[in-house]
Amino acid sequence: MSVRRKGPRATMVRVATYVMLVAVAVIVAFPFIVALSTSTKNSQDIFSYPPTLVPQEAATAAAEDFGLEGDPVPIYDFDGTSYALAENNIGIAEYTPLDSLDDPDALIRQEAGLAVETDQVVVIDGDEETVYLVTVDGDEVEAWRSRITSGGLFVSADGDERVELINLAEPVKQFGPRLENFTEVIEDKALGRALTNTVLVTILVVVGQLLTSILGGYAFARIRFVGRDKLFLLYLGSVMVPFVVLIIPLFQIMLQAGWLDSLAALIIPFTFTVYGTFLMRQFFVGIPLEIEEAALIDGASRWRILWKVMVPLARPAIATLATFGFLYAWNSFFWPLVIINSGNTDSRVLSLALAMLGGRSSTDINLVFAGAIIAMAPPILVFLFAQRYFVENSASSGLK
Repeated sequence: MSVRRKGPRATMVRVATYVMLVAVAVIVAFPFIVALSTSTKNSQDIFSYPPTLVPQEAATAAAEDFGLEGDPVPIYDFDGTSYALAENNIGIAEYTPLDSLDDPDALIRQEAGLAVETDQVVVIDGDEETVYLVTVDGDEVEAWRSRITSGGLFVSADGDERVELINLAEPVKQFGPRLENFTEVIEDKALGRALTNTVLVTILVVVGQLLTSILGGYAFARIRFVGRDKLFLLYLGSVMVPFVVLIIPLFQIMLQAGWLDSLAALIIPFTFTVYGTFLMRQFFVGIPLEIEEAALIDGASRWRILWKVMVPLARPAIATLATFGFLYAWNSFFWPLVIINSGNTDSRVLSLALAMLGGRSSTDINLVFAGAIIAMAPPILVFLFAQRYFVENSASSGLK
């Protein structure tokens, strides 16, 4: 019998425990949050500084609100006032007043051609520069032209105009997830076919593993034959053989069977699983023998007992095996990389397609992360839905 401690010290221990658990949960979940956020951003928002977790897009407004015509225009903020970009790629000249040559804040920007050129010159860093008369707030200021570049003409709702460099303007941002990233990734021919192949391979592998594991587990658990236990130990001992040792002989078998560079090489070899057979055998052994004997007395055959009695009772073990089989088949990368030619897009699976997408779309990071989210979502959902069966199986079967 446990006694729950009370008092300030026990409360502090519980609070500290919860804080630590929350901190660990945030650290673990943070990469997934970043991936989900990046997958819903546009290309400009990805490279914006400082970076943000919330996807944003440039705010726009109706052109009529700023006395303009046409499509909605982007909004920029200057000193707390909103301006619309009316015209882009217009010539901008930068002037430095002669009486403020050492003051970088005295720089004057205005549309090229508005200043008046004079006959005077000034020596700047050993070069002679022409002096211009620049009008600022109604006053003419003598200045030299430091450079000519391109910028934009901005208009406020009150009709005020100003010329600024686009890269110095501060665009107004608003919440704007770009869900079209997922559509673009799925509609990609190579990735869309890879997603279909992955779903097909995963379903067939899981169904094959369930079928062979149930039959093998029941045979080793209930059917008596000569050498059963020794054969089971030999079969179980094959788990200790690393997969890298089997790659070359398995590749040779696929080559002889004519399954090289085909989906059959991703399905057939993995429909047999030692772990699944062991898991189902342990669960069947734990089922009381009296239940099976009662079915035999009622005239049921072995086959009917298996599918009508044993399998319904083994649902937690079956759900656990299906979950592990799904995760393995869906996330498999090394074997498809070996057996599927890199140029064969018809037999490519999702893990290979994502690797190709990462190299091909290195600048479109949002599309790469959108593909990664598509690849991560099914395993996460499957595990969440099967978690109850997994816990039930771990508590009630021979799996420790």
